[in-house]
Amino acid sequence: MDKISIAPCGMNCLICSRHLAFKNNILNQGIGIPYCLGCRKKNNKCAFQKKCDLLSKSKIEYCFQCPNFPCERLKKLDERYRNRYHMSMIENLEYIKENGIDQFLTWQEEKWRCPRCGGFVCCHNGLCFSCDLEKLKILVKKRQPYRWEE
Repeated sequence: MDKISIAPCGMNCLICSRHLAFKNNILNQGIGIPYCLGCRKKNNKCAFQKKCDLLSKSKIEYCFQCPNFPCERLKKLDERYRNRYHMSMIENLEYIKENGIDQFLTWQEEKWRCPRCGGFVCCHNGLCFSCDLEKLKILVKKRQPYRWEE
């Protein structure tokens, strides 16, 4: 895990379904989840960044550096992720602000590491894209790839 994997909004790209789909070559295994390398790795601005003047002009590196942190857009995104995906971007950003990026990366590795294979568990569905491939195929077939089993 490295700093480039953490988006300005606090998203850890390494636990995102689209990044895990890329890393595990999911399309070649018959699972239709789009790929993404992460906004920093693609040197591309995500939709969230494009709507923020400070981020789009690279005046800040993370949203917590903004005087309006957390803005309404981030609050809405964070609420959706807390309710559906068991993670908080605002919590991530506050952790980085208080403890630094290196400690954050260590915390994330411990929190999201798959105990069976050592890969990462997806925040969008709680599945390891290596160990839980058959479950993932079923969820995609049912058009529910972004739901945690409660």
